[in-house]
Amino acid sequence: MMEEPQGVPALDVAGVSHSFGRRRALDDVSFQVPRGRFVALLGPNGAGKTTLFSLVTRLYACRSGAVRIFGQDVSRAPSAALGELGVVFQSRTLDLDLTVRQNLIYHAALHGLAGAASAVRITGLLALVGLQERANDKVRTLSGGQARRVEIARALVHRPRLLLLDEATVGLDLASRRAIVALVRDLVREEGLAVLWATHIFDEVTATDEVHVLHRGRIIAAGTAADLAGEGASLEAAFRALTERDEGEAA
Repeated sequence: MMEEPQGVPALDVAGVSHSFGRRRALDDVSFQVPRGRFVALLGPNGAGKTTLFSLVTRLYACRSGAVRIFGQDVSRAPSAALGELGVVFQSRTLDLDLTVRQNLIYHAALHGLAGAASAVRITGLLALVGLQERANDKVRTLSGGQARRVEIARALVHRPRLLLLDEATVGLDLASRRAIVALVRDLVREEGLAVLWATHIFDEVTATDEVHVLHRGRIIAAGTAADLAGEGASLEAAFRALTERDEGEAA
């Protein structure tokens, strides 16, 4: 096996477009997520974030442009590419009538991890997300924030190097939102994971985060949150100005 060049990004989205009939959902979208970095994909509902995630994860076929994960094309080498990827979708996908541990065991088995190796990995992940004491509780008894932590643990079972989270804090209270964001940032800092965090919530983005603004299916701005905001302005104000200008140009 050829050694992977260190300069290859964790995620490379290059010229990706996608349509549903006559409606253009994504239009020539290009950006990268460097290794070991937290990158925010900032856009309102309907901007195309979920469509983009569906293309990266191969729920939709990528017919225009290319998506590469650590240099592996998801269309040409899906097993190698998706083996490096963990995903937390906006919609909840845990089995409510299984326990926390059973959900993780089932997902581990899908990745060929079973027996003692699976048990050790799951125990470690439950400790990582702070749910050791809830391991044998059914998922339906958990709070929304706790369920999200289980989904993050599940996404990490197969030791991916890239984690995608699509509006992972939607429907959570403020304390739970902050706890989930802090957990993911800890994974970047301590585990070296690369993260693409899709959101429409401005306070989930810090000044030094790299941000790509997705609006009406196009990347209309990119840079650190501080650079996009400018001196004396907020990211929210900058975002509104960018999107209003984009809508004006499209009119």
